[in-house]
Amino acid sequence: MQMEYLPLKKEKDFYTWAGVLLVIFTAAATGYVSQFNVFEAIRVMPGVLSFIFTDFLPPSYVALPNIVQPLLDTFYMAVVSTVTAATISLVLAFLCATPTMPHPAFKIVIRAFASLLRNIPALAWTMILIPAFGIGKSVGVIALIIGSLGSMTRFFTETIEEIDIGKIEAIRSSGGSYWQVLRAGVMPQCTPGLISWTLYSLELDIRASTIIGMVGGGGIGFYIQSTIKLFKYDHAAMAIFIVAILVIIIELLTKKIRERIM
Repeated sequence: MQMEYLPLKKEKDFYTWAGVLLVIFTAAATGYVSQFNVFEAIRVMPGVLSFIFTDFLPPSYVALPNIVQPLLDTFYMAVVSTVTAATISLVLAFLCATPTMPHPAFKIVIRAFASLLRNIPALAWTMILIPAFGIGKSVGVIALIIGSLGSMTRFFTETIEEIDIGKIEAIRSSGGSYWQVLRAGVMPQCTPGLISWTLYSLELDIRASTIIGMVGGGGIGFYIQSTIKLFKYDHAAMAIFIVAILVIIIELLTKKIRERIM
């Protein structure tokens, strides 16, 4: 037994060290290609800290009256985009989930469509839509809807596919229609999961809407970008601080709701 154990241990150690060396080599190679210099980063760090604690901080309370409306716009954008994307994703999920799909072709087409949307970030959609619609909140909402659609379709599909198939088969065997299967067999089982994923997507959309706003999608992100361009860094710091508070509050609320429904 001891003789058999030693070769296995040596082989395991070999693969462990090989993996460590591969990670180090990959990090070094990518750092070289991207021209990242650790020593340069350390050299400029005092200047970065000086900027943060001199120009950026403390946040300016004078900016608060100007922050309220953009912050509300960001929240409205996130809510509208989440609800819209959830509604569309629910329909798509019913069409492509194995227990509820009318035809296997729906599964292939919708999954491919959702995968395509999921792999293009909302920020990229904003840059694509701005030339067509111009700068404003409408662009931000559309970009968030498209950006959330792929992920929510996948989340909802997986939730539906995890339900108990026995109840669905019982309804079908008793002559139940497709809509009766959805109403009595599917929705009671998957509703908590669907609500949970929707609330999680709301958190993501609030974060994403801030970034989208900085490139022309409106809301608090646009305010932050504008104040930075005007060198009002303390005003931008206050806006970022308020956004962080909003995200934390939304996260705590959605967490409590998910705990109650799950």
